[in-house]
Amino acid sequence: MGITTIQLNESTKKMLDKLKIHHRESYNELLRRLAKNYAQEDKESLIETIEVLSDPEAMRDIAQGLEDYEKGKGTTLEEFKKELGL
Repeated sequence: MGITTIQLNESTKKMLDKLKIHHRESYNELLRRLAKNYAQEDKESLIETIEVLSDPEAMRDIAQGLEDYEKGKGTTLEEFKKELGL
């Protein structure tokens, strides 16, 4: 395994320092943890999007909602809150 040096400006280093779980966590460990978490969240988000796009009923509801919106139909958030007594 090779070692690579990267250059960071001081503000980036301070941001990374704040993200460390423990002061002894290395930057390598920190960056690997962040990359792994980001990749997992991105994957889960993609799966959820595919599930919605694969659901014909959900897609019809979305299309109907967009059509209603373009026609000025619907209820504003303020009206909806008023109906709920909020």
